[in-house]
This record gives sequence, C-alpha cells and structure tokens, in this order.
Amino acid sequence: MTQTGVAAPARIEVFRHLFGALTEEMGAALRRAAFSPNIKERRDYSCALFDGSGEVVALGDHMPVHLGAMPMSVAAVRDTLGTLDPGDIAAVNDPFCGGTHLPDITLVSAIYSEERTNPLGFVASRAHHADVGGAAPGSMALAREIFQEGLRLPPVRLQRGGVRVHDVWRILLANVRTPRERDADLQAQIASLLAGERRLLEIAGRWGLDAIAGAMRELREYADRLLAEGIRRIPDGTYTAEDALDGDGYGSGPIAIRATMRVEGDRATVDFRASDDQAQGGVNAVAAIAVSCVRYVFRCVVQELLEVELPAGGGDMRRIGVLAREGSVVAALPPAAVAAGNVEASQRITDVLFEVFALALPDMIPAQSQGTMNNITVGGIDPRTGEPFAYYETVGGGAGGGPTGAGLSGAHVHMSNSLNTPIEALEHAYPVRVVAYGLRRGSGGAGRHRGGDGLRREVRFLCDADVNLLAERRDRGPGGRSGGGAGAPGRDALRSEGGERTLPAKGGVRARAGDELVVLSPGGGGWGEPDGDEEEAET
Repeated sequence: MTQTGVAAPARIEVFRHLFGALTEEMGAALRRAAFSPNIKERRDYSCALFDGSGEVVALGDHMPVHLGAMPMSVAAVRDTLGTLDPGDIAAVNDPFCGGTHLPDITLVSAIYSEERTNPLGFVASRAHHADVGGAAPGSMALAREIFQEGLRLPPVRLQRGGVRVHDVWRILLANVRTPRERDADLQAQIASLLAGERRLLEIAGRWGLDAIAGAMRELREYADRLLAEGIRRIPDGTYTAEDALDGDGYGSGPIAIRATMRVEGDRATVDFRASDDQAQGGVNAVAAIAVSCVRYVFRCVVQELLEVELPAGGGDMRRIGVLAREGSVVAALPPAAVAAGNVEASQRITDVLFEVFALALPDMIPAQSQGTMNNITVGGIDPRTGEPFAYYETVGGGAGGGPTGAGLSGAHVHMSNSLNTPIEALEHAYPVRVVAYGLRRGSGGAGRHRGGDGLRREVRFLCDADVNLLAERRDRGPGGRSGGGAGAPGRDALRSEGGERTLPAKGGVRARAGDELVVLSPGGGGWGEPDGDEEEAET
C-alpha cells in the first residue's frame, strides 16, 4: 500500500486514466473552440501531458505522427527558452527544432502550484493550421526548400506572464492568408492548455503534489517494464526491409527507405542509415518523424503481444535505439523542403517498419494499408465574402487485411488518425460542391481477408482556385501479405470542359470555376491466398 492507501497496481491504473482523460479534455476544448474545419471537423490536432522534467506522461488518442514527435518540441522549448514562468506560452513549428512540418504549430506551457517554485508538469497542444504562408494556399505545395513552404517559428513566446506578446503575433498573422482564422485557432490551442492546467491542479488538489509526482514517475517506469516485456517476446535477431516513395515531384524516384531492426533480449535498435539521401522535393522527413514512426509501430506491436495498453505512449522508449543518417530522407537537414515528410514519408517509414516486423512475427502483421494521406490544398478568393480562403483535406483509403479479418474501407490509417470534413461543413465553409463521395469498390487487394477499399471523392470548384496535391502510392499499390494481392494504386484527375486529365501525384494546377477534382485513393493489400471471386477495381 502507498501513503494514499491505494495498492500500487490500482494506483497506477487510476492515474493512467486520470492523466489520459486530461489530454482528451484538452482535445475537446480545442475542438470546441477552434474556428477552422480542419481542426473542428477533421480533428487534426494532438494534446499531451509531461512531467516537471519534460518526460511524457500521457498522450491523447489523437494523431500518431504528432504525438511521437511532441517530446522533442517540449525539449526544444525548454532548451531554447529556459524556464517557462506562470502564464508563459511558447510556440514552435520549426521541423528542425522539434517540429514536424510548418502547418503543425505546437504550443507549450508549464503548470505551477502555489506550494512549489518548480513546474508540476507541462502541457502541449499541436494543431495543423490550414495556412501558414508560403508559395501556395494551404502551405502544402511542392517545394524545393523550406522557405517556400511557409513561416518558420523557432521556439518563441506567444504569451508572457498571461499577456499576449503582440510583436510575435503581428509577425505571425502578417505572413498567413487567413489571419482571423489563424488567430482564432491559436486562441483555441491556448484554451486547451488552460483546460489541461486546470485539470492537473484539480487532480493535485485531491491527491497531493507528492502523489502526482510519484504517479508520473510510476507510470513511466510501468511503461518501460511493459515495453521491455514486449520486446522480449520478439524473437532475437536482425531483420531488414525496404520500401520506396514514388518520387519527390521533381523527377527523382523511387526514393528508398531502408530499416534494419536488431533485437536482443529486452532491447531493440532500428537503423535507417541505409536510406536514400534527402530529396529535392518536400518528401523529406526530419528525425522527429522517424522517431515518431518507431514509437507508433512498437506501440502497436507490443500492445498486440501483451494484450494491454501501453501508458504514456510507451514511456521514454529508452530501450529502443533509433539510428538515422543526417542528410537522408528520414533525417533531413535544412534547408530541405519537408511538407510531405510529415504526411507521406511518415506513412512509408511505417510501412517499412511493419515489413521488418513481418519477418520477425509473420503470423501477426497485416498487409500494407493505403500508405498515403492523399493531401489536397485549395485556395483562392471566396466570391461570397471577397476574402481569401485556404482549404486542407486528407482522404482516407483502404486498410490492409490481416490474419483476423478484412481491412477497413475508407479509413485514415497509421500515422493519420483524422476524420474527413463532412460535406455540409465543407460546402458551408468553402466555395466548393461535393459531386460524388463513396467507396471505390473492389480497390482492396484480393485475399482470404481482403484489403479495405479506397475512396472516390469528386469536388467542383465554384471559383477559380489554386489546387495542390501531395500523394503517394500512385505508381504501385500497397502490397499484400501471405499470398494476398496488392491494393489498387490511387489516381488524381481534373475534369473540365475539355475532358478529364490525370494529374501528377505531387504538384499544383490552376482550376477554373466549374472544374472538378477527382481523387481515387488506394485500396489496402489483401492477406492470405484468395479463395473466391474478386471484384474488379474502379479506375
């Protein structure tokens, strides 16, 4: 029994739920207060709680690609700005300083109690903003260097002592196309931090400061023990796999991502150093993305092996070493363009890691999922208001079939955990009409357990607009496993009075009012030898 009279295992479980609920409450506050459909409807955000030394304690059930990298953002804030005093709020989006790509802005604040001068903990909120400047609306266009992708924020204070730092806000809002929306969404992020602070102080008031600090430490230690046990259940050995990105949009490709996993006892190392050099186009991932992918895949595998949820997102993951060569496509250096690294390279890194685990645990790993987020950005002048607009969307696709059943259809997979923008919200917020939206029947790979089907989404523009795409799995579809077939690759097209023409997977086009964008997302791979008639995929 502890000093609180609660047995240690029960105490750990109680606090795991308390801290997890805190991060979910932060997310709910952000979602309710946000202005943009991308945050309010698609839920493209993540929230997390850290202890007083900056170690992760709880991650909301939000975006895996955000969550695994957020500890680096908190570390960057603390290393750059030093102490965050009560009422201070820091912001960072620099991918080379703990960020992922420029549209993802992370806010961080420290939580203090009246009894102590050191922080009780930190809370962080990351949200994808629909525009942060750059060469094209939506800040997700094909680019050769990061300066073309938008405004880059090293760790800076947005708020000091509870008062807005107006100079920083003015610089930020002067460099985006939709300043009112950005201002409102940033204020919603601040509201989420305040919700987390209020809840942690309430928990501390009930249980005591020493109990809170002890529970945070115990959760990390418990997560470490679970992770060690999970790794022990992976057969010792060295496993190597590779996959490739279609290309960088400037003619280079395929771009190989290679991983070697070495398992020995309760420790593992993942080595990406054989991956190709960073590319000219923005498919490059920074090191934080590679670490985030490793955290996600190990969390998935260990939870399946142990049939238990890993608290604290797996803790500090110190039992897993990650090796990446600086200047490679998985550890890019400035001034590399990185907008698609967060959304496309992250999916391919994840695919490669699951291929590695398929060698170690062949009866457990499903076939490949769609392997892309099918990024769409649209911008122009809304004829209803005369104001600029910036619309960002990712499109779900097919999940891979697995040993226990078929893959999900029309789902966001792996490093993406967002929703779609509902048709009603989309047409209300932007000058577009959804012409068609449904499953792409038969696009999932054949197999004993079929891959999930991709989606067909057709959108008509009601005004002239700049349209940019960043997508993958257009050259070849996601692979099957254990004899299953590959899913159908994706396709993008623009339909106008002159007919329909296929668009490159990465790049931009000027659309006219009345033109229609057609997106066919990939299906997931099938699992196992097929045993019946299969549907033909839509083209």
